[in-house]
Amino acid sequence: MAQTSSLTIGQVAERTGLSVHTLRFYEKEGLFALPVRRVRGNRVYGEKDLEWLHLCTRLRASGMPLPAIREYAALVREGPTTLQARLALLHTHQQRITTQIEELSSCSALISHKVALYEEQISGGGNDPLLPSSLPHQGEPSSRE
Repeated sequence: MAQTSSLTIGQVAERTGLSVHTLRFYEKEGLFALPVRRVRGNRVYGEKDLEWLHLCTRLRASGMPLPAIREYAALVREGPTTLQARLALLHTHQQRITTQIEELSSCSALISHKVALYEEQISGGGNDPLLPSSLPHQGEPSSRE
């Protein structure tokens, strides 16, 4: 499929929110699935490049390390014979994300529980849930005083 547009690196930076420096870094690191085209020495990008950059930024945002994205890009460049390897790489990353979501969910549940305790404490004037009931609260005299 032919590229439908020719965008400068500045236009791509503007459309993607990535800096020109980041785009050059991605190219230097081999993170593009296809080589960046050049016209009269200038980088020229098309819609497929924008789609690829979107994928790369989502992979990065989900915690995929740059070496793994580089490996994925290299597999894409090698063609359809690498479909199984690409799938395996994405499955591994997907499992990592699923584990992180489960961990974050557990953390969120604990924090929600603590928020509810503090809201109850504030509205009902109960004891501080983190202090044993035998300890004096701040501002109260201790039994030793």
